[in-house]
Amino acid sequence: MNFSKTLLGQTIESVGWLIFIISLGLFLDSSFFANNYYEYGQQINTLLVVLVYSYLYWKGTSRVRQQLVYAFLIGLVGEYIFSIALGMYTYRLENIPHYIPFGHAVVFTGVYFFSRKQKVKFFRKQLELFFTISIAIYSLFLLLFKNDIFGFSLTILVFLSLRKYPKERLFYLSMFFIIGFIEVLGTSLGCWEWPSIAFGKFEFLPSSNPPSGICFFYYGLDRGTLSIYKRRNKAAWNRFKQMRSLKF
Repeated sequence: MNFSKTLLGQTIESVGWLIFIISLGLFLDSSFFANNYYEYGQQINTLLVVLVYSYLYWKGTSRVRQQLVYAFLIGLVGEYIFSIALGMYTYRLENIPHYIPFGHAVVFTGVYFFSRKQKVKFFRKQLELFFTISIAIYSLFLLLFKNDIFGFSLTILVFLSLRKYPKERLFYLSMFFIIGFIEVLGTSLGCWEWPSIAFGKFEFLPSSNPPSGICFFYYGLDRGTLSIYKRRNKAAWNRFKQMRSLKF
């Protein structure tokens, strides 16, 4: 059997490289790397992520290129709102690392590639069930052992919001899974930190570091990116919906 035609092979092709780049980049930006090896690891990570972003843009279709730009712009604005203005989380150097907005766009594109793979679509129902159970267990674990009321509340909002987008559910559940991995790794390496209560202000919403359902806010980036693309490419999006309705 051709490995590239299996579910595992197509998963590695679409998000395996993404997980590798994320892991390497966050290690370079970690407190451990800065204190023991090189102080400017964050700049190296920025170069790495920009190169990946540039490669995806260069190789991408018109749709991929547009979505890379929209995701970058929305991610940039969102970072300044949530991190700087609202104090929702704080980066290691108390800045907005330059790689972060590019990283948002790269993650969006990687998850988009994954959700469009043939075998992934074939096993869509099974994958949705796996992601849903995994997310529920993760969120309940943090609620019970880390008093993560903030994250658990956000996870409930995620599940409620997905009822409106059944044909895009796999994409959003996959995004939750990847973002959960990024958040756990990033906070463990000291790249950023979440306060013990939501936004550092709401004592009735205790939070773990990171909160489980933070992907709820990433959905704003996802919906914004898709919404801008739809509005600027109405004819192409209508053809895509017609094709999708035939498949599903």
